Amino acid sequence: MKKITIAFALLLTTFGIQASAEADKEALAKRLAPVGQVYVAGAVVASEAASGPRSGEKVYQTACFACHGTGALDAPKKGDVAWKARMEQGFDTLLKHAIEGIRNMPARGTCADCSDDEIAAAIKFMTDGV
Repeated sequence: MKKITIAFALLLTTFGIQASAEADKEALAKRLAPVGQVYVAGAVVASEAASGPRSGEKVYQTACFACHGTGALDAPKKGDVAWKARMEQGFDTLLKHAIEGIRNMPARGTCADCSDDEIAAAIKFMTDGV
């Protein structure tokens, strides 16, 4: 009878330890759960980005504006006369420089996920009317 009692006590202890471990896991999950979400105005949703090619204006607004909208690092602004000398080199050269990078401009500007066609559209948007 003593052996049965000891075996029964061990069995109950084992179940108690297991139940305690599960409760600890649940408590840990609750403590690690996020308390909220962050919303960034104007952030691109993944499904929106995958919906197809972006217009030149959209690429300009999301990737090019930081430099080409403010003139930072001597970047020519949209519609600026400074584009004239660059355009004299030919559109293919402009596109090559935008894709590979030149002087202060990194490769593809700040749009690593832009296609060559999207970069070309952004160049056309920035040089429109020059």
